[in-house]
Amino acid sequence: MPVATARERFGRVSLRDSVRDLLLERVLAGEYPPGARLVETRIARELGISQAPLREALRDLEQLGLVDHAPFRGCSVRAPSIQDLLEAYPVRAALEALAARLAAPAIDDARLEALAARIDAMRAAAARGDLRAESAADAGFHAEIVAAAGNPVLARQWELLQPHARTFISMALPDAGPVAERHVPILAALRAHDADRAATAMHDHLTEVADRLRPLMTDKETP
Repeated sequence: MPVATARERFGRVSLRDSVRDLLLERVLAGEYPPGARLVETRIARELGISQAPLREALRDLEQLGLVDHAPFRGCSVRAPSIQDLLEAYPVRAALEALAARLAAPAIDDARLEALAARIDAMRAAAARGDLRAESAADAGFHAEIVAAAGNPVLARQWELLQPHARTFISMALPDAGPVAERHVPILAALRAHDADRAATAMHDHLTEVADRLRPLMTDKETP
């Protein structure tokens, strides 16, 4: 694929950002499993781009904690440890509680219906045992609320934590029970435009998520 076609494919946003997002999705989807080498020449050729924006995208993923870079060996996929995830969850809980608080007063019916659709998608995916679709619907639910908050600074900080959030789902979701139903109190609070209740529901939800993760820690990972 020629460079011009690649740029058309990725749209108007930064090529670096688009490549980073594509690689991130592949990591989270398991297309690039932990330990896999990310060969720059091969990926650049596949995408029809130069290696410069690819290197920038890989540096971004390194900052997110998903890629390790070793001299003379290049980049490989790093899976966040359970300890990494546990350290991220209090931060995510604080950010998303604030997002829910900001979103609640003015959230519109279209956004509320989109959130309800995400919950329905989680239920449907769980019924057919589709972990990837359930994870995507879960991530989409939280992304909708962050977008509804209308705070770009919050959104940027939240985005940095998404690899940790999605990695948790892939590790713990099979044993987590009715995931969709845990989002219902958040949606109910937003429907009521109750900022305090929405913030509390979101914080409680993410705190429970972290509590479910702790038993997965090995003795080696325990502080």
